[in-house]
Amino acid sequence: MKKICAVLILILALILAACGQNTGNTGYGQDGETLIVTSFYPMYLFASNIANGIEDVKVVNMTEPQTGCLHDYQLVPADLKTLEKADIFVINGAGLESFLDKVLSQLPDLTIIEAAKGIELLKDENGEDNPHVWVSISGAIQEVKNITEGLIAADPANEASYRKNSEEYIGKLETLKQRMHDTLKDIKTRDIVTFHEAFPYFAQEFGLNIVSVIEREPGSEPSASELAETIRIINDKKTKVLFTEPQYSPKAAESIAAQTGARIYVLDPVVTGPKDAELDSYEKTMLENLNVLAEALK
Repeated sequence: MKKICAVLILILALILAACGQNTGNTGYGQDGETLIVTSFYPMYLFASNIANGIEDVKVVNMTEPQTGCLHDYQLVPADLKTLEKADIFVINGAGLESFLDKVLSQLPDLTIIEAAKGIELLKDENGEDNPHVWVSISGAIQEVKNITEGLIAADPANEASYRKNSEEYIGKLETLKQRMHDTLKDIKTRDIVTFHEAFPYFAQEFGLNIVSVIEREPGSEPSASELAETIRIINDKKTKVLFTEPQYSPKAAESIAAQTGARIYVLDPVVTGPKDAELDSYEKTMLENLNVLAEALK
């Protein structure tokens, strides 16, 4: 009897061990959680609002919230470890996450939600898609809608909660958009110079005209001829406002301002933020942008 009991205990232990093993992406996170991983800061803010307060749903950001735009971002081993645990990966899409092919090759069963899917994209001067959809409030609203539908498809048990949160958040964004339109509708100066290609959607939404871009590629210093051309445009159009971004050095803008008398202001494309970002961080940043624009363009 002792031998039989020992054998039974051993078999039971083996069964429990097998049940506790992680057999891959089963659609649920650790301890029954649904783990949503986002590619960078704005996607984290959107997904966090949609999933806010839902039991057993967790949202984490793959990259550091100070990473910035992901144009040339290279995956590190820690990123793949995070994604291996994920049930859902929320990305901006539109070509921004250049590392996506590597993710798909290593994690082919990972559910991916592309926030910019189906949105009509603007083109840059080289004819390439501009992925900075979220910088427009209307673009952000559409991305929130896309993320919501993707989460519902992947996790239908929480449909009601996702939809309720999404509707409440979209209502706040709609209010924000109307406030910005009301404030900017009567501005006289609409020609602006921006730091890089983050603001075309924003400019389109609020009737601004980007006459020149200082750095077409983020982090790449403009050539002498590009600087000269920007200076010529500013002088010809009498545009005396330059907008830099907090994520990049204002050195080139300062050089242009010194030669044209233009004033420098800071607009934030909401690509970086604190680790402990509050749910209304997007709205707060856009309101700061509104105050800057109202001062700069009055």
